[in-house]
Amino acid sequence: MPYQGELAQYDPLRRVVNDQRVNSLLERSRIRPETSTGNLPRINFAEVAPSQFRPTHVIAIDGSNIPVSVRDGYPGAELGYVTVASVILNLELLDELDRNRPVSPVAYRRTEDAESIDSVFPGCNIVLDQDRSAKDSLRKVIFELLSEKKLFDDGETLLDTYESLLQYKPDDDQRCPYADVYENNCLSTQPTFIKKRGQYQCNCVACYPLYSTDALRLHERFHSDSTNAAIYTEIMQVLERLWLVHILRGFEAKGYLRLLRNFAFVIDGPLAVFGQPAWLSQAIKQELKRLNQAAKPFTDGLDMLVLGIEKSGSFVTHFEQLVLTKRSDSDIALQEIPFNQLATHHMNNSLIPPQTACLLTDEYIKRNIIYSESTRPYGRQTYFGRKFFYRTKSGAQIVASLPFLDDYHEDIQQANPDQYPRLADALALFDQLVSSRHPNSLAPVVSAHAEAAIPLNLGKKVLERMAHELMQKR
Repeated sequence: MPYQGELAQYDPLRRVVNDQRVNSLLERSRIRPETSTGNLPRINFAEVAPSQFRPTHVIAIDGSNIPVSVRDGYPGAELGYVTVASVILNLELLDELDRNRPVSPVAYRRTEDAESIDSVFPGCNIVLDQDRSAKDSLRKVIFELLSEKKLFDDGETLLDTYESLLQYKPDDDQRCPYADVYENNCLSTQPTFIKKRGQYQCNCVACYPLYSTDALRLHERFHSDSTNAAIYTEIMQVLERLWLVHILRGFEAKGYLRLLRNFAFVIDGPLAVFGQPAWLSQAIKQELKRLNQAAKPFTDGLDMLVLGIEKSGSFVTHFEQLVLTKRSDSDIALQEIPFNQLATHHMNNSLIPPQTACLLTDEYIKRNIIYSESTRPYGRQTYFGRKFFYRTKSGAQIVASLPFLDDYHEDIQQANPDQYPRLADALALFDQLVSSRHPNSLAPVVSAHAEAAIPLNLGKKVLERMAHELMQKR
């Protein structure tokens, strides 16, 4: 890394370009052959029949996070601001406005209602109260946030939701949070973490505080001397997915399960949990299966409609490549097509024309997107849903996933429409909600992101100033 203001020279670049080891490595690298679409199941929207229960409301969940420097006298001191927003979009009201264009922005805002989780987490050199370290403070704040947040005033807390998932976590070799190789605070000869509910004490004679949320293992990646941006991202993804389950459990507790046939739930990103808390993925899968079975008597046997939407990544890039690929059997001369029909021609002449869904198998993913020769199914430990592509009626490219609601859905060696619960309803929803505000975007996800997003430049300055002013008052 350069010093501040130091400019790079060209000599290192010249050495890299001419280095035989670099050239040899590149020459040895495997090149993916042309995309093989013969094993990519493709279906047209007309081939799948939507149910009779068209969603009337969509709940979209998205999050944002940003690390912010704090001046407390210690070098590198940092806080992590995390916000997760959920937006309820009233589709019936939206349809009514659509029939009476032009639409007033004020009237459009009435179609939405938002709720958010906003919090700040200790990072490097931020130690609270009488805690022994910044890492211990982070653990405590995570527990406190989940203990306080709830959807319904008389309902369970987000911690209750989390601890309902904790019962699905298999026993493993997780170590006590105080068994740090550098700090070595744990006095036990076998510093193993024992999962329990709430706040409790470790087994050694020091009786340090432990929290049920320690099972997320977020603290294990904590850096005491540098930024913890990766942890803030993991906290955000945990909150997004916990909030989804929290809403569904809240519906169950309130006796609102009948509403699930007319509600769609959308979260930003795939239906998966990555990193240290990845075990949550399998727990969420089990809880969604349970909730789905509990809801069916009230929804005339209809499955829940839960969607994950990806905005970037390898799958998004690959889908873009497929859309740009032209059908090989097309030899129509462009000069024979009227100018005002060229855009439609290019759209329909794509390998993936509008209103086409691509259902992904394990073989296709490993051959064309994420190279692997493993016999273990792709995403087995981290995903609670399976991916598919859809090109909407307007040409937007959507990379989405639908949940595993029974064992048949999890068999990604094959890809059949009935392995994607409410697939037809999802496709119809995409056609309805595609947004022109951003390429390949959906209106409820755009709204949720707008509620959650922290502006990277202006927002960071505002938060830094706020933190500094609060520290000065102490």
